[in-house]
Amino acid sequence: MSDQDNPCQSCGACCAHYRVSFYWAEADDGGGATPHQMTEKLDAWSRCMRGTWSSRPRCCALRGEIGAAVACDIYPQRPTPCREVIAGSAQCAQARRCHGLPVLSPQPALA
Repeated sequence: MSDQDNPCQSCGACCAHYRVSFYWAEADDGGGATPHQMTEKLDAWSRCMRGTWSSRPRCCALRGEIGAAVACDIYPQRPTPCREVIAGSAQCAQARRCHGLPVLSPQPALA
């Protein structure tokens, strides 16, 4: 699937619906790739992306307008939970409904 066919490039609902929490070592100061400045500590073992641990979550790495055109500032360095979301999955559908977007048909996993 090319970037032009990627429904996530015009959505972003999951980035503004869920807390993105992950093992602390996925951040670059723990040996991983995710920029640690874009994370916050949850507990001794976990971090989350800044902006996602609030009553109105929106990841600090998300740019653009939900449902129109979006991009992730750290796409190649995004943490595991972001890599595991599949367009058209139940998780995707829930986020899209909360943002007033139509539910997608299941899509192949994106790299």
